[in-house]
Amino acid sequence: SCVRPFCSSRICVFVGDPCTHPYLKNAPGRLFVYDPADGSAWPRYRFLPDTTTPIGLVTNEHGFRGPPVPVARQPKTIRIAFLGASTTVASHHFPYSYPEFIGHWLNMWAAAGKLDVRFEVLNAGRESINSTDIAAIMRSEVAPLQPDLVVYYEGANQFNLRSLVPDLPPQPSYAELMEKKQPTAFERALTNLAYSSALARRLQSLLASGEVKKDGGEWPKPDYTLSWPPGLDERDPDLSRADLPINLPTILHDLDIVRGATAEVGGELALSSFVWLVSDGMVLDPERQRGILEYLNVGYSPFRYRDMERLAAFQNRVFAKYAAEHKLAFLDVSKWMPRDPNLFIDAIHGTPEGVRLRGWVMFQLLVPLIERHLADGAWPRKDFPPAPPVQPFKPRQITFDCKK
Repeated sequence: SCVRPFCSSRICVFVGDPCTHPYLKNAPGRLFVYDPADGSAWPRYRFLPDTTTPIGLVTNEHGFRGPPVPVARQPKTIRIAFLGASTTVASHHFPYSYPEFIGHWLNMWAAAGKLDVRFEVLNAGRESINSTDIAAIMRSEVAPLQPDLVVYYEGANQFNLRSLVPDLPPQPSYAELMEKKQPTAFERALTNLAYSSALARRLQSLLASGEVKKDGGEWPKPDYTLSWPPGLDERDPDLSRADLPINLPTILHDLDIVRGATAEVGGELALSSFVWLVSDGMVLDPERQRGILEYLNVGYSPFRYRDMERLAAFQNRVFAKYAAEHKLAFLDVSKWMPRDPNLFIDAIHGTPEGVRLRGWVMFQLLVPLIERHLADGAWPRKDFPPAPPVQPFKPRQITFDCKK
């Protein structure tokens, strides 16, 4: 993202000097950036609007994944926006994300029940963002489109156990570790082919078979001790505490912003539990499920499975209590999603089948909420309170030469 007020010559706040950025330094000499209308540095990036990327992501006029959605609300429509990160937008080469499945099924359900209503779905997810990005997306991108329902699904990008192990020595990030594993030209070509070729994916698995732990169990971890915040009730946490682990104070603060922005445009917020595939003693296929093993044992090293499982459950209890305190619908997707490793790419991202099944679980949990509002006449809405104006989204291209 680029923001004028923060520096001269419209230098990019997030991009900065591309040649010193760990990811962007490998960009081919040009980038498309945008200037947030409110002068904020958040969200840090957007997808190009009305675009089909080389690996298959299709965006609409708002830069969201999925089909066109008009700005103006149409009669007899119910608009649902889904907020989240990579688990919401889904892998770009997958044909559909879980919100797109839900939109399709809801319209089939409405047609089968002869309901005079149509559902519109906005997928405002994008990978690698956190709750502060999501709050900004809600304010500046989603609120102007006046959704009836906003669904929040995220619980990984701030899932950091370090605050519970104060004496833990510095650890390289997953990105830094992966940066050291520079792929060969053949490996890069194989990765590109794997987006569309099952044969390429099988060859990747074959080549990886000699590099991984053979029994598929948890890799050895150094000893450490979790320092749980004194007096914090793990079963019934006090949400006002500033020492909640895994960045939950920040997440709850940002949820307040999302909730307020949703209410201002007459919408309703629903909060979902988050699905983690991690459990003490879990054993995986060391070849086919290598991505899960690396995600947990490299990306979250040195933390043990049992501690990650414990904190994932705690996070979902916090989400459930937040929903109860603010009278929000709580969609317990984690409770109903099968923990079959064949449905996961890593510990949080689904295969195409896993994405579809998570969408089906979410759909089943949303239908009772929708039925209730149809019965009480709240939906479809006939009148809408004033909403923030839709800001024009004009990408701007910058060029650079890192070889100089």
